[in-house]
Amino acid sequence: MNRLRPLELPVTHRHNSVELFHGGRQFFEAFFSAIRSAEQTILLEYYIIHNDHIGMCLVQELAAAVQRGVSVKLIYDYIGCLETPASYFKKLSLHGIELIPFNVPSFKRGFTWFDKRDHRKMMIVDDALAFLGGFNIGEAYAGCMDEKQNFRDLGFSIRGDAVCELKTIFHETWHGEMDGNAAPAAPVRRPQQNAIKVGDAAVNIISGGPHQRRSYIREVFQVNIASAAEEILIATPYFVPGPRIIRSLLRAIRRGVRVRLLLPARSDVPLMLLLGRISYATLLRGGVEIFELEREILHAKVMLIDAERAVIGSANLDQRSFHRNFEINCMVDNVQFGGQIRELLLEEINAAHVVELDAHERRGVLIRFMERVINLFGWFL
Repeated sequence: MNRLRPLELPVTHRHNSVELFHGGRQFFEAFFSAIRSAEQTILLEYYIIHNDHIGMCLVQELAAAVQRGVSVKLIYDYIGCLETPASYFKKLSLHGIELIPFNVPSFKRGFTWFDKRDHRKMMIVDDALAFLGGFNIGEAYAGCMDEKQNFRDLGFSIRGDAVCELKTIFHETWHGEMDGNAAPAAPVRRPQQNAIKVGDAAVNIISGGPHQRRSYIREVFQVNIASAAEEILIATPYFVPGPRIIRSLLRAIRRGVRVRLLLPARSDVPLMLLLGRISYATLLRGGVEIFELEREILHAKVMLIDAERAVIGSANLDQRSFHRNFEINCMVDNVQFGGQIRELLLEEINAAHVVELDAHERRGVLIRFMERVINLFGWFL
């Protein structure tokens, strides 16, 4: 069966160790500590890197790693880092870090390719430890700003066989950009699993991108929703699920599954709030419970099934993540990891604003008109 399995489909890596980081301070402490402990290689792939205190800490830590003889490679999204000055990346290069900007605008790739983004957030240290999740590099993600300006996010680390597959995915993107073609030239070559057991978490790596014939990111969400028996908890900052995900959630309700969504009350992309709220009425009538986080700006991207199976990573529940971004998600099957996520999500839900159908239906005519106009361009947001 392994020989018959298409190479690009996710496979299960068993006996991994996973650790959840529920806040920016905790995540970046572990993140920089891992850089300081690196002995051979550091691979980074990030959508946004800010030229602020956290961004400068990254420069200093990577420069120190290079001085120790560590090989450092960084892929950053050209559009995502548009506000970051070129001098920042020049400084990294002068320190010996190898850099590649993802998808620099070029007519050679055609106009449609301009809309593609490398939305992944990933670091791999010594082919043994990986950091993933929703955190970009910046003070707002590290919890250094005022509460209203901070992003509420989740990150996690992996040790085990799954890290080798992440390394393979990174190098495909690296060589693809070196050749001037972001789409991989060949399917992912799955690394051979070894006998070392570092934990009891089963991990599937889901790499998504516009080079695929269908959206594996969306399919993994759908399959897990369809498999839920008791409970679905979802947190996502940009909610434009499309009819397939909406139907899957409503079917789950009809099976007796409790479905709760944690969505943002404020956003760094305000138009996405209007676009996301278009589907509220349908979901609320179907029995889905919706909560909006008001204290901070929600940026976590996670779905938890029956308190034990989590889909977590860089992908949002929106059309851009499904079809036009390069994303990296992980499906983690582990009771302890799932229990930690459930405790955090329920804590946020209990403190969040409950969206009621009656109140939602009373929104003004102007808001409804704006929603309809924005919906015409929803695919491009």
